Amino acid sequence: MSGSSAALQPPASARKPERHPDAPAPGELIGAHYEHCFGCGHEQSHGLHLEVRAGEGVSLTAEFAVRPAHQGAPGLAHGGVLATALDETLGSLNWLLRKIAVTGRLETDFVRPVPVGTTLHLAAEVVAVAGRKIYSTATGRVGGPAGPLAVRAEALFIEVPVEHFVDNGRKEEIQAAMKDPDQARRARAFEVNP
Repeated sequence: MSGSSAALQPPASARKPERHPDAPAPGELIGAHYEHCFGCGHEQSHGLHLEVRAGEGVSLTAEFAVRPAHQGAPGLAHGGVLATALDETLGSLNWLLRKIAVTGRLETDFVRPVPVGTTLHLAAEVVAVAGRKIYSTATGRVGGPAGPLAVRAEALFIEVPVEHFVDNGRKEEIQAAMKDPDQARRARAFEVNP
């Protein structure tokens, strides 16, 4: 990253991240954390519908097909949509740690335009953990996983208790998510967003 802020630099006391033993296996599709999520949910008609797969260690890959609904300038992805794709990808890393965390800071560099009709190939990893703070990086490439760099980001996520969502979210939707009989889906509903 060029010029990332001091807030995104892990302290000397930070430790190497450890993949949770119950994390999805490398190559496994992680799936949506909440069906109505703009980033990964399939119930959002104009959402990103990000497809995220667990990687080795505390890393993952994702793909985002840029559609006309995602454009800013004619024929190009909107920068805010690209930042959302990076944020969603970075937030999905927390599932590999089995931690509920929200975005505290996200810094993004836009390196080249991303045309509508292309697939953005994202790769992300957790680089350090310090207490409740989780430090991560991500890149997005066009033309394939090894294609030209289009966007990159560094992020700081903060681990929070589930009460963060209960106290600040819409009561009916929180209650519905908490009653989901699928334990994994129920836990994943409360991650990523501040």
